[in-house]
Amino acid sequence: MISVFSSDSANDIWAQATRQLLDVKIANIASRGGDTREILHVVLSLSNPRERWVTQRFPPISIAFALAELMWILSGSNDARILNYWNPKLPQYAGNNNSYHGAYGFRIRNSFGLDQLERAYFALKSNPETRQVVISIWDPKLDFPGINGEPVDKDIPCNICSLLKIRDEKLEWTQIMRSNDVFLGLPYNFIQFTSLQEILAGWLNIEVGSYTHFSDSLHLYENNFDILSMNNNTEIINSDNLSISKTKFDLNTNQIFDNMISISRNNLSENELLNLAELDTGDKAYQNIMLIISAYAAYKLNYLETEKEILSKCSNELFVHMWKQWKVSKEGGKSR
Repeated sequence: MISVFSSDSANDIWAQATRQLLDVKIANIASRGGDTREILHVVLSLSNPRERWVTQRFPPISIAFALAELMWILSGSNDARILNYWNPKLPQYAGNNNSYHGAYGFRIRNSFGLDQLERAYFALKSNPETRQVVISIWDPKLDFPGINGEPVDKDIPCNICSLLKIRDEKLEWTQIMRSNDVFLGLPYNFIQFTSLQEILAGWLNIEVGSYTHFSDSLHLYENNFDILSMNNNTEIINSDNLSISKTKFDLNTNQIFDNMISISRNNLSENELLNLAELDTGDKAYQNIMLIISAYAAYKLNYLETEKEILSKCSNELFVHMWKQWKVSKEGGKSR
């Protein structure tokens, strides 16, 4: 049996799928992470991939981590120390190592002997009708369980591959997942791969088509059942567009990731952080990403006035709303 959830916003799709999982009365599958409630063979169809942000989840997602992870993926990095700055709890799930075994960006842009995202661009530009563009993440040599069935690493990729096609001068994207946590993973997966879709469409100078996400196992861990709830839907449109030329993209992402390295490795002064929060390129959508990433550093360093100043420069109302939503959830003495 296949379950299908569709909408023009990831927020609505996430809520539909989560409600169905919450209706599973008892945990039906045991796993190494605990008992789970599971739905097999789930299709999530998003007609407007730019509306990728899940705001109904409570506790809310960390928009700063989501954007930092996106830039980490786009850079092709697997350096755990950089990403952990924006999510200090990540090693609990992915392992306490200097590099992450299943890092999506490293797999996409550095493994297998080629930059798959760049190769996809050239292939689709030269042959828009091709059905052969597949971006691979899963590597059986690295990821297949041992003969005893035990995982070979804590950080085994949940995403298997991406299938890309141009139809009606729009970039269609299908994402295949072997395993998908509706609470911890799915909201971030929407952000990761719809952003890649929008970016590649910009390189190709075409429109974004639909995004189809196939989860072979969509699940909710029993230990998150009482934590997860839904707040009132907030109808704020994502005002940013990531579709720019490849040349501009490279300039923006190189500068953002260099700034992230400086932030994560240094105890910056307030002036130094303010300087890093500003990009030279003038591309508003990427500037807003850098601002939210920097606001987290100001929050972490207890530079409260600097945090306010950085946020005041962010022109994406949705980003500011999600930042405030996340920050409110942290009140009550929890460690940063």
